[in-house]
Amino acid sequence: MSPPNPKVNLDELLANAQLAALPQSAIRLLELSQDPNNGPNEFAVPIESDPGLTSQVLRFVNSSYFGFSREIASVRLAITLVGIRTIKNFALWSAVFNLMPNPKCGPFDLRSLWQDSLRRGLFARAFGKILGLRDTEELFAAALLQDMAIPLLAKELGTRYAELLQSRAGGRRLSDLEREAFGWTHANVGAAMARAWRLPESFAELIQSHTELERWLAGEKTTPGNVAVAFASELPSAADQDWPSRERFAKAYQQLTKPDALPLEKLLGQIDKEFDEFAPVLKITKPARTLVQLFSGAPAAAPKK
Repeated sequence: MSPPNPKVNLDELLANAQLAALPQSAIRLLELSQDPNNGPNEFAVPIESDPGLTSQVLRFVNSSYFGFSREIASVRLAITLVGIRTIKNFALWSAVFNLMPNPKCGPFDLRSLWQDSLRRGLFARAFGKILGLRDTEELFAAALLQDMAIPLLAKELGTRYAELLQSRAGGRRLSDLEREAFGWTHANVGAAMARAWRLPESFAELIQSHTELERWLAGEKTTPGNVAVAFASELPSAADQDWPSRERFAKAYQQLTKPDALPLEKLLGQIDKEFDEFAPVLKITKPARTLVQLFSGAPAAAPKK
């Protein structure tokens, strides 16, 4: 592997990367969310002005994930039924999803990244509820986008980043490798991207702190939301053949939850089920192994004929 120096200046990297702008519809939704007096009628306007986003929102609300008994054909009704924050966050990460590059960079695979991201978003939301949080939609969106800087870094840093991704395959954390090589991590870059897009600061902070779980397990105080998003980042990658850190993950789960919490394997089964319901909305394919299979060490299920 190449020596860790010279370091890469983060500001220069971001300036040269020519970060794509969010669509106007997403920007307008973020602006509307600053005023609590805005309701479904106001939020429907920018969505309906974007035919692609309208189609995605209606497909999202009509998915089996929500399970409505009748088809929802109106954006306003969709917002009323599932909530402004849910629709806003869906529109946000749908916009970011479409902006991500897909570079050829060693073992980098955009399909696996989005499989990982959806799993982590679903897990963060479910785990936030286990920790007692009532509103977990922001955790879902932040965990879904916590790794959004990785495609950008793979594109901008090429061979140097490919070496890190290859080293990660040996069991090391990508954030540790980045810190050694560059002096920062993809969490720092993701937070900088969120701020460049003028996303809420709380959202940027959730992304920036998602690599800090060890500090909080050691007793440093933080918020349950930070813990939920960071713990979600510890799930294995869809590209992994096994889950070598599953015992450490299970131990952390016991440390972070109450004795009567949902057993971890049942929670992972819930996430697998929600993934199957949600993935078609984003056109994400199913990973070779479910989380339950990875946790138990079971082989992947044979493909259906």
